[in-house]
Amino acid sequence: MQRRPRMTGMAGQWLPINEVFYSIQGESTWAGCPCVFVRLTGCPMRCTYCDTEYAFREGAKRGIDELIAEVCSHPCNLVEVTGGEPLAQAGVHELITRLCELGKTVLIETGGSCDIGLCDPRSIVILDVKTPGSGEMDGNLWSNLEKLRPQDEAKFVITDRADYEWSLGVIRKHDLGRRVKAVLMSAVFEQAPGKEIAGCEGLSPRDLAEWMLADNLPANVRMQTQLHKLIWDPQTRGV
Repeated sequence: MQRRPRMTGMAGQWLPINEVFYSIQGESTWAGCPCVFVRLTGCPMRCTYCDTEYAFREGAKRGIDELIAEVCSHPCNLVEVTGGEPLAQAGVHELITRLCELGKTVLIETGGSCDIGLCDPRSIVILDVKTPGSGEMDGNLWSNLEKLRPQDEAKFVITDRADYEWSLGVIRKHDLGRRVKAVLMSAVFEQAPGKEIAGCEGLSPRDLAEWMLADNLPANVRMQTQLHKLIWDPQTRGV
């Protein structure tokens, strides 16, 4: 499969930003916490279940100083840098490091096609390992799994039983039950086809829960929901 070219911003000057907003964190072990989200524009992947297709191209150039000022205007210490694919933009590492220097807890939501080894050691990587059902399994940069740190988290979006079994194999092969803070399993929400994504059927959370209960999984493997989609309409932006 031909890969889309990696996009890069002008490091130290500006970043292509889709949106900045203050909301409740809906995923990861940080779910339920107030969080400031910085969503970058652009992504080299086209996952079947992508729910932020609008971030592929929508956005505007914004200076890093301006972004930091907006983040700091909210009464919140938790920040998530997301996308799109945030690590596809070279300048994002300056943003992450400067936020860490301000004492912010910085989460990086990445699809795993870009090298996480460049991320500030104080940041927390949430690595979305692409399953076969995503349609983007070939985009996984497998060396990233060996670069995960004890504070990091690995996420698997499960579309069906085959995805679940495949994910268990990855967890065991890379010893994720021991090496990261948490392994997250999420039942996919139904996603209608878009202009650039295939769309997919939803998976019943009950099915995923029952599969997990039937297996002897490592203690740090947990099921997660997308909490923000339970609070607001799943199509709502800026939440």
